[in-house]
Amino acid sequence: MRGEELDAAPDSVEEGKRLVRLGGDTGLSLSERLSETFHKLTWRTPLHSLRLRGRYPLKLIAVPDDPIVGDIGRGQALLDGRVSFRGESHDLPDLDFARRDWGRPFAAHVHSFAWLRDLSTVATRAEGAPIAEALTARWLAAYADKVDALAWAPDLWGRRLLFWTSHAPLILGSTDLVYRSAVLNTLARGARHLERGADKAPPGTRRVAGWCGVVAAGLLIPGGDPRRAFGEAGLARALATGLFEDGGAVSRSPAQLLDTIALLAMLRETYAARRLELPVAAATALARAVPALLGVCHADRGLGSWQGGGPASADEVAAVVAATGIRTRPLRQSRDWGYQRLSAGAAVLIVDAAPPPVGRQVEGGCASTLAFELSDGPARLVVNCGGARAATASLPSAFANGLRTTAAHSTLTLANSNSTAIQPDGTLGRGVAEVELSRQESDAASRLEASHDGYVRRWGLLHRRQLVLTGDGRELRGEDALLPPNSLRGRQRRAGAAFAIRFHLGRGVQASPTADGQAALLRLPSGSLWQFRCRGGALAIEPSLWIDDTGRPVPTQQLVMTGEAPAGGASASWTFKRAI
Repeated sequence: MRGEELDAAPDSVEEGKRLVRLGGDTGLSLSERLSETFHKLTWRTPLHSLRLRGRYPLKLIAVPDDPIVGDIGRGQALLDGRVSFRGESHDLPDLDFARRDWGRPFAAHVHSFAWLRDLSTVATRAEGAPIAEALTARWLAAYADKVDALAWAPDLWGRRLLFWTSHAPLILGSTDLVYRSAVLNTLARGARHLERGADKAPPGTRRVAGWCGVVAAGLLIPGGDPRRAFGEAGLARALATGLFEDGGAVSRSPAQLLDTIALLAMLRETYAARRLELPVAAATALARAVPALLGVCHADRGLGSWQGGGPASADEVAAVVAATGIRTRPLRQSRDWGYQRLSAGAAVLIVDAAPPPVGRQVEGGCASTLAFELSDGPARLVVNCGGARAATASLPSAFANGLRTTAAHSTLTLANSNSTAIQPDGTLGRGVAEVELSRQESDAASRLEASHDGYVRRWGLLHRRQLVLTGDGRELRGEDALLPPNSLRGRQRRAGAAFAIRFHLGRGVQASPTADGQAALLRLPSGSLWQFRCRGGALAIEPSLWIDDTGRPVPTQQLVMTGEAPAGGASASWTFKRAI
């Protein structure tokens, strides 16, 4: 499929009503958590150390290319003596791999050796090798013989294998034979560790990363044919459990889907270095994942803010998609991935029209059902706060958890509560179990209607949202209704509750209220002017924030409609209309 143009996977939600079900409102059971903890404890035993022994390679069979361009700013920072990632920066002389106070994104970046990509993008081999070898030697001194829960995590070892082999000229060009031997020996030990631990990684991107490392080791370490076959079977299982049939990630996180695609693109180059083709299971997954990813990109090809991920830049998305060699159209609607894409003129509307990710499989999911993002060309008009997984370490954990709430998304909240509960252990609990969906298309307009049951158990009310995007993309009409479900009609109803409908505005969008208090003028950074008008609730303009692609909070504004929903329900309508 290299260089070929593919049709997007058939849009798989039929005209008319279709019930979408995703089960699972509990996290891992106590026995499963104990089993996971026990497995990590076995890493410290002499038996596990014996399992890591074996023949050590003298060289790699081949050196694959890294098909993805690194970040120039981060690469230049390395040349200047600093490691920087997601707003966190540390000087190279003071970099201590044994530290445990780094933010999770920064720690993963450093221990995975993903920074090698950034360094190779801006530096010649002569410039970059001393930096890469010094940091690699420091990591080996700390962890080559110490199987650590963080540094030896299966997903990080999988990534490390991919980056060490793709950037071998930077870390293996030394004339110090003791150092070279230590790198190769540790690489082989890591591969043996992964063979026994890749399936213990959480399903999704992290498990895929582990198995990609096993396969890469089988392809590039001499005598690896049995390991390669074993790894290909494991990778096929990981992709089957980590991706939906329509190509979306089980985490429902576009940022994690982008990561999965990048891993498969690197693995494809590893096969190419051996003049082999990517296995059918991986190639098929890649062909489905790319249109699913493009389906949640805005008009500028940058990602929106969904399920804890930040808004990856258009350049980052373009680099990863180009590395796949797949040219395709965005997936407009999906059955399992759950995002609906409506586009007309310069406007792109993306709607979360499915239950949140399964609690047992995903930590850090968001209660975002029926939220939407709206862009006008390169400008984001309505967004979600985003960034719960991507925020910088300087943000308190309570703040990051707040980014996962329903109120941090552009949708309705009832009684100031989440549509799906967020548990203390980070998983999602009870709430939305079913989403009912209807979509119609015509030249005049695209219409989407969806409802969820997240508030039925507590308040006896369904949330139904109708969205209509006109054919010229200059107007979005919406209605939010709270209705008693058919199963509760005629029975004793619960007391009413207050509702709030939030529209978080994009960076640089300036909102000004009108004299009647029922509308606002929205001026975009490009100079375009939109008007917002509502009915059925009081309108206020309040502060908000948005997590940018570096993980930093950016002050923004939000439109908030408030009202009371009696036991019989309520409705409120609103319109975004482009004026200039």
